[in-house]
Amino acid sequence: MMSSDRLAETPVLIGQGTGPLKGGRWLLTGETLLIGRGPECDVVVPDRQVSRHHARVRRLAEGEYEVEDLDSKNGTHLNGIALHGPRRLVDGDVIQIALAAKLLYVGSEATMPLTLEDEGRVGHGRVAVDRQAHRIWVAGRELDPPLSPPQYRLLELLITRAGQVVSREEIVTLVWEGSESEGISEQAIDALVRRLRDRLGEADPGHSYVTTVRGHGFRLDENA
Repeated sequence: MMSSDRLAETPVLIGQGTGPLKGGRWLLTGETLLIGRGPECDVVVPDRQVSRHHARVRRLAEGEYEVEDLDSKNGTHLNGIALHGPRRLVDGDVIQIALAAKLLYVGSEATMPLTLEDEGRVGHGRVAVDRQAHRIWVAGRELDPPLSPPQYRLLELLITRAGQVVSREEIVTLVWEGSESEGISEQAIDALVRRLRDRLGEADPGHSYVTTVRGHGFRLDENA
């Protein structure tokens, strides 16, 4: 797990407004971050206005980033201006993906809190976990009784990868520890996902939270 100091040094994109990315946070720790409708994207925007591969954020020298539109059908705007070629990002910039979603860019030099942790909590929106105490909150209420260890590890994985698809292979590697991961079947993964979905649904009826992306894996979707 990244330390709070490391997180504070890392630029982040924060979902804005009332769109499907509202409240989401994506740390910019890699060379590129792909935004689009496709389940393989780093930031998935489930809206038909959005192209499969819509826009990309790319790291430049010395930790700076730029955004570019990937010839999307409905365009990408930066601070209300349509993108025609890459544009360097500065703290406070707003990236608009078609008319479907907005992302606020917060640079590493910003003074606002950037960590995903608040007194040990990780997450955003309707679901959060306390990694130290293994406590879970759903729609503002603490989950009781607590989840089983595999259910908890799966939820923590989905939260830290919020908006992204987690593959079955990753689940086997990161949820079942050591020799436990040997011989895990797809039926066992489906059963674990179903039990977690049921537990979250008990706490917040009307929301399924865990979405199956056929052929790819699973994603935390707090609007589902």
